[in-house]
Amino acid sequence: MNKFLLILLTCCTSLYSQSKMEKDSVLNLLNKEINNKQVYMEQKELKIKSLKQLLGTQNLPDNQEYDINIKLSNEYQKYQIDSAILYIEKNKTIAAKSGNKNRIDETSLRLSLLYSASGMYIESKSILDNTDRKKLSKDLLPLYFETYSQFYGHYAQSNNRHTYFQKNEAFRDSLLAILDTGSIKYQITYTEKILYQGQFEIANNRLLKLLEKISPEDPDYGLVTYLLGTVYKNKRDHELQKHYYAISAICDIRNATKDNASLQSLASTFYEEGNIDQAYKFTKAAIEDAVFCNVRFRTIEISEFFSIINTAYLAKEYKQKSELKLFLIFTSIFIVCLIAAVVYVYVQMRRISRIRKELYRANVKLINLNEDITATNNQLNNVNFQLSESNHIKEEYIAHFFDLCSAYITKLEDYRKALNKRASNNQLDELFKMLKSTTIVDNELEDLYKKFDNIFISLYPTFVEDFNSLLIKEEQIQLKPGEQLNTELRIFALIRLGITDSVKIAGFLRYSLSTIYNYRTKGRNKAAVSRDEFEDWVMKIGVIQKNR
Repeated sequence: MNKFLLILLTCCTSLYSQSKMEKDSVLNLLNKEINNKQVYMEQKELKIKSLKQLLGTQNLPDNQEYDINIKLSNEYQKYQIDSAILYIEKNKTIAAKSGNKNRIDETSLRLSLLYSASGMYIESKSILDNTDRKKLSKDLLPLYFETYSQFYGHYAQSNNRHTYFQKNEAFRDSLLAILDTGSIKYQITYTEKILYQGQFEIANNRLLKLLEKISPEDPDYGLVTYLLGTVYKNKRDHELQKHYYAISAICDIRNATKDNASLQSLASTFYEEGNIDQAYKFTKAAIEDAVFCNVRFRTIEISEFFSIINTAYLAKEYKQKSELKLFLIFTSIFIVCLIAAVVYVYVQMRRISRIRKELYRANVKLINLNEDITATNNQLNNVNFQLSESNHIKEEYIAHFFDLCSAYITKLEDYRKALNKRASNNQLDELFKMLKSTTIVDNELEDLYKKFDNIFISLYPTFVEDFNSLLIKEEQIQLKPGEQLNTELRIFALIRLGITDSVKIAGFLRYSLSTIYNYRTKGRNKAAVSRDEFEDWVMKIGVIQKNR
């Protein structure tokens, strides 16, 4: 029994992880598609351009011009509503000229539908009031009821009065009564009705079945997934709510649908979760679409929400700037300390140089004077002891200095990545783009290695020759013109300084641990001395020179 429960728990965990990855990938795709909106708008413009070219045909009959204008209006309806109105107004002139009552009625209803979406409620209602339902042809009744339902829906959203929502639902019921029950439009409209009546499980099942019938390229796919997101919003399933709102938004972007609600709903969801960055990005994209399309009721609705998001975003940005300012202050203090450490090391190097000169003069005096051998030998021993101690101090300081530089460069790199991530997610200004550059890190590394080479060679001028003497003749290292050390020599130079830990060497030289192991192994394999004692001999370079 316990084994069965363990297997069941493992399966559930696996399914949950897979589901979460799918949701994350949808959100990642949405963020990518928001950045690619212009591509889909250009595709939309090409389609519109091809229709407009048909209007330029010479001696084009009014009937064909009428049909092309309807296609253009349909293309513009969810893209740029003012242009959609323009082409229906052109059809109004054609219909009046022909005297075709059915076309006059159709044009009037289409205008009313577009007027209500654009916020021209008085003009829209005037057309509906002057339309005699009893004189409409049967095929125009669905458009008539849909126009009335949309008018009261838009008007109710602008003033939030319950009475108008009721009228919206009443006309939607009238529309359902005359639609073909097998049509996609009927199934979507009916599902909207039961959804807003609170029958969430039934609506959920119907919508999932609808998704199987509709192609993801169809604009209705975006509407169905939006309704699914609303279902899960009411069921308080935030993950599926975000998932389906995101799919709906992707569909709207790919179809260049600017009159949409999915991005705003998704932004609201992220805002409730406290994810201000995503909420701000989606709200900004939604308001750009609404303004571009000029859907006034949508613009007003989004603007109110945008002010809330914008306030929260600015507060977060202010906090981040404050933290960044504090971090820069600490970084500046660290740099000052680093400079002080460099100056201190430089002073110590000068001190060592002076000690060497004093030792040389003492040795000359010892040879020339040859007095009091015992006293002079004691003095020489003392000076040699001082030199040995100074060399020990020198090596310790050099090792610590380069460790410090390496750590500083690592911190700068981490700092650059952190700023890069923030700038990318939030679309910050040019200052943050400049901070994305890795030039400073590359320059600091190059300068660090040059300083290391200069200092090391000044301390051990015969290091390269001594190192080559430990290798078989065919494998001895030949430096390029201008090089003091190469990567392999630098690794063994660090070993000579007492840094034998491959992890530290890899960190300092910015190579992988395996690369350092390979170089060390390669060096031992080329050794003219015992492989096991090769690095011990490297540690004695300089001492051997002194004894000679």
